[in-house]
Amino acid sequence: MDFDAPLKQGTLVRRYKRFLADIELPEGEEITVHCPNSGSMRGCSTPGSPVCFSRSDNPGRKYPHTLEMVHNGNTWIGVNTSRTNQIVAEAIEKGQIKEFPSFDAMRREIKTSEGSRLDLLLEKNGAQAYIEIKNCSLVENGVALFPDAVTKRGTKHLKELERLVGSGCKGVIFFLVQRLDCDCFSPAAAIDPEYAATLAEVRQKGVEILAYQARVTPKSIDVTNSLPVKFDG
Repeated sequence: MDFDAPLKQGTLVRRYKRFLADIELPEGEEITVHCPNSGSMRGCSTPGSPVCFSRSDNPGRKYPHTLEMVHNGNTWIGVNTSRTNQIVAEAIEKGQIKEFPSFDAMRREIKTSEGSRLDLLLEKNGAQAYIEIKNCSLVENGVALFPDAVTKRGTKHLKELERLVGSGCKGVIFFLVQRLDCDCFSPAAAIDPEYAATLAEVRQKGVEILAYQARVTPKSIDVTNSLPVKFDG
């Protein structure tokens, strides 16, 4: 995924109220930007970190700028979760996800039951594969972890995938790790034990777990490779 316009750079002053961040520009001015990330951004919201942000031309936005990525001194980390589905969908369309080499149709934001939506539906020869996509920005000791905060909604998505698998469809939970400083993925049991336990349970019921890594730069975010998924024990 290429950015439509060049990103601007600055320094993170603070991230607060979940969806806001203050950024100091190179010339010293401070601005408030939208931070489209509902997680804790643990490990990637340290004041003083270099950041990149975009600007929207939508005149109705209170905060026209959007935080896109943070640099932790080692790698750029993609934190704009509103882009995650687009990145993964483009990678599937380009044949970069080996588990989905081809398909007849792709649909997005699919209502699967009352009160439940999943991110993608791939159809091929009448078979259906439902995919829920999660952005992963937390890495500790070389391990990518999700979630970075308790997510009841995420656990609900796992159970919905389990239900769909039980009805004869394919169900996939897809973790996009938007940073390069890790070599495997694991559920963050210390942060959300219920989510980790549910992920292990639905895997036993046939839900497929995929983790892919993306290279994040101020010019583009590109899916590069799959990561092994590991569970404690």
